[in-house]
Amino acid sequence: MHHVLLLQPEYCVDCRSCQLACSLKHEGAFRPSKSRIEVLTSPLKFSVPLTCLQCEEPACAAVCVVHALEKNPETGVVDYDAAKCIGCRMCVSACPFGNISYDRESRSVIKCDVCDGEPECARFCPTDAIQWVRADLETLARKKAMSDKFEQVFGKEV
Repeated sequence: MHHVLLLQPEYCVDCRSCQLACSLKHEGAFRPSKSRIEVLTSPLKFSVPLTCLQCEEPACAAVCVVHALEKNPETGVVDYDAAKCIGCRMCVSACPFGNISYDRESRSVIKCDVCDGEPECARFCPTDAIQWVRADLETLARKKAMSDKFEQVFGKEV
């Protein structure tokens, strides 16, 4: 059965442990700017952890003309193949949530790969604002509800 990252902003305390764990895993150093997850904090001090939502119909993959981004039917993850990427950054523009970026230094896309099934962000989140859970119907309904909230707050251009 698939697993999904479940983001629950109501539990986020803005500690940013997720960003540090992610950047250490992928970059070998604490570099939050290179993290595949970001924590946005509103002026009202409401914190929201944001990362790739591994969309059912990913806009980033749809616009990738070289198929460097593709939805893996076995895992449900939107996989990135750096060897195919031409650096056009269309995927960055296409993501309705802004959860993919481009790193000029490495000339590659920065997006969540769920750490090959063991996401560090979830492992180090002290409040369970980020959880790696089985993708059963209840969890998927909760994830969809949170995705809908993100869409309402941040908007979605189709």
